[in-house]
Amino acid sequence: MFSFGLMPASNGGRQRSRPWVLAVVSGLALLTGAGALGLQPDAAEPVAYTLDGQPLFPSALSVETEERLNADVDAAREDFEADPSEMHTIWLGRRLAYLQRFPEAIATFTDGVERFPDSYRLYRHRGHRHISVRDFDAAIADLERAYALMPKGMSETEPDGIPNALGVPLSSTQFNVLYHLALAHYLKGDFEAAEPIWRECLEYSTNPDLLVATTDWLYMTLRRLGDEDAAVDVLTAITPELEVIENESYLKRLRMYRGEIAMDALFSTDADNAALMLATQGYGVANWHFYHGDREQAAAVWEQIFATGSWAAFGYIAAEADAFRAGTGSR
Repeated sequence: MFSFGLMPASNGGRQRSRPWVLAVVSGLALLTGAGALGLQPDAAEPVAYTLDGQPLFPSALSVETEERLNADVDAAREDFEADPSEMHTIWLGRRLAYLQRFPEAIATFTDGVERFPDSYRLYRHRGHRHISVRDFDAAIADLERAYALMPKGMSETEPDGIPNALGVPLSSTQFNVLYHLALAHYLKGDFEAAEPIWRECLEYSTNPDLLVATTDWLYMTLRRLGDEDAAVDVLTAITPELEVIENESYLKRLRMYRGEIAMDALFSTDADNAALMLATQGYGVANWHFYHGDREQAAAVWEQIFATGSWAAFGYIAAEADAFRAGTGSR
């Protein structure tokens, strides 16, 4: 089972954990409900497995959210059955994925790839969901194929399945192909392969939200490569006046790296996003400890991330990959 802030230490005592970590985790049950902390062992079949082989089930949803997402799937399926076009195939797969029905989503995209073999969009989305199920090699193969097929030197706006507060789509297909390809290499621990892809992704990071997301992962990649000077250099693009619409977590982490805010400030939250916040922000903090040589504290924060149950979040998957390579597992 998950530990909540205290892990066995090599000296026979107990490992320390920061007070802000304990405070965030102990508040999660009150903020998000007990179901949000764990997985759902009553689900019929696992939809993914951790890197050390533990089954993963769809996360608990409110009745209202589940009804809305199921209605979206029904509408997408109706559109697909009336016209199984490339875009209707993509939307059916995306809607299934929002319910964490990843095997069905991947099968839908696979059906689409068989009918539309030159669709870089289908490869992009299937590659993304291969990351969700921890099949990084398959993700890389799909995303490399998407990269080979996609038009370059332009940004093709990608519609949002879950719109932001302003209802403005921010990313492009080109950005998403490169972002997820770099991420898949990062998750495999191949930081050398990830770095140039992150840098190319910066060319498609055409607004502040995309800039902070790419810069954060590039910074972490460079720190894991031991190139602190290059990592500090990429932070120069993060100016005080930079404002974002939806990627506040990444911006806060970058400001923390720059010494502009304290680590504790990353964890201000509300009842709507506590678990996801800890999975996302927690990974930046764990990584900070990791590349500063405090591996025990990094491992302690990994445990807090695993306790959230937000297993589909990239921060959770990255913590899981780090823990797996370190031999500590994900549970």
